[in-house]
Amino acid sequence: MTVTLGGIAGLIAAIAFLLLVGAVGWPLIRLARVFDELRGSVKDLTVASVPILTELESTVVATNDELGKLAVVTEDVATVSGKASDVATDVSRVTTLVSQTIAVPFIKVAAVMSASKRAIRGWGKK
Repeated sequence: MTVTLGGIAGLIAAIAFLLLVGAVGWPLIRLARVFDELRGSVKDLTVASVPILTELESTVVATNDELGKLAVVTEDVATVSGKASDVATDVSRVTTLVSQTIAVPFIKVAAVMSASKRAIRGWGKK
């Protein structure tokens, strides 16, 4: 077996190529491990998020039910408020009617009595 200069150059080139493949392959192997860990993490996240999403769905349904009840209460409050406004208007009208019906004649009677009192006092002095 004879070793020639071309054989040595080929051997050096083969070793250099092997080192290059190792230098490129090692990060690829590590990257594959990272992807395996990432896949496991995504799987765990998926398993953990399903119950959370189910709980969230039931919370949203319960919240929507409560908002529906609140809408009914708000409508009832608006109705009661309208009725209270009507009652206040009616009370105001009744007060005005009573004032005009009773107070005005009462004031006139009081004025007549006051005038009569002055007249009686005026007769007593003469």
